[in-house]
Amino acid sequence: MTADLPDTALELRSLVSSDGTLELSLHEVPVPKPGADEVLVRVEAAPINPSDLGLLVASADMTAATVSGTSERPVVTAPIGQSALKGLSARLDQSLPVGNEGAGSVVAAGSSEAAQALVGKRVAIAGGATYSQYRVVAAAACLVLPEGATARDGASSFVNPMTALGMTETMRREGHSALVHTAAASNLGQMLVKLCQRDGIPLVNIVRKPEQEELLKSIGADHICNSSSPSFAADLGAALRATSATLAFDAIGGGTLVSQILNGMEEAANATAAQYSRYGSSVHKQVYIYGALDTSPTVLTRNFGMAWGVGGWLLTPFLQQAGGETFARLRARVAAELTTTFASKYTREVSLAGMLQPEAFNEYVRRATGEKFLVTPHG
Repeated sequence: MTADLPDTALELRSLVSSDGTLELSLHEVPVPKPGADEVLVRVEAAPINPSDLGLLVASADMTAATVSGTSERPVVTAPIGQSALKGLSARLDQSLPVGNEGAGSVVAAGSSEAAQALVGKRVAIAGGATYSQYRVVAAAACLVLPEGATARDGASSFVNPMTALGMTETMRREGHSALVHTAAASNLGQMLVKLCQRDGIPLVNIVRKPEQEELLKSIGADHICNSSSPSFAADLGAALRATSATLAFDAIGGGTLVSQILNGMEEAANATAAQYSRYGSSVHKQVYIYGALDTSPTVLTRNFGMAWGVGGWLLTPFLQQAGGETFARLRARVAAELTTTFASKYTREVSLAGMLQPEAFNEYVRRATGEKFLVTPHG
């Protein structure tokens, strides 16, 4: 261990109690010591992704949250309904560290050659507990950032870039040639636009606000459909005919959007069909739901024939199925295009204590498109 390292450091924890209360607080924990093949990373930047919020705030009603403690050590409590509590039984009364990914500097390392080689390097990490000042990770799990890249540049180098690459990889593996993406003005959506431009993949972007249309136009998106527009169905149909997209990734989940996409794909397929079939087009149409911005039921109006599928898609199961060689190839591409294709923009920076202030958590729990928080654990 480096001599000037502290003995303890701060870590954000999330606790769901059996009585239906969420508690968010900062804990002073021992600075961990790396094993032989591990390194100690001083975490300098970590994003708040939508995927972080499930563990962070569970299903708590954050509009009813209260803050106690001090400005340096705030404690947030919020109620959780009994119906939601049933789905959280596996984590009840456990104080859990939070944060999926981040970046920082390697300040200590184990005895192995691979670990020692990382000392002094700036790296990106994933795997949890990144809303902490220090984090021990396997040396092999570190992504060394390119020369000149900052922790801010590397903080969001895993979840969104690997998700975007996972989507295009899934497209190729399943024999599709174009994509549809919803909530397309998000940080992930903007990455996917740039990725598809680089790789020559036709992409249909679905948004819900005029300003989101303008944002995507500004980065060169070709096909943008506004789901709140009276002409949405016609616009979507035209985009699907132009791209022949038969695979969609949907971040919304609830409502009728999945059905509208499938119906639009069916209409586009039938527009070029050589003959009529009462069973609909034989072209397989697939929508993967990977988010839950709308938690209402997914409603399907089946006007899309019999060759279709709706399923769930998550990054971790995809990577497990894809294998080590694919994982390494995708990570190498992220590193090579970290400040271009996979660059992230942040609208606000907060400290660990700042995460627990109402003016912060009332914003990031909204999951508003185009808004992204960066946590600076030592800030």
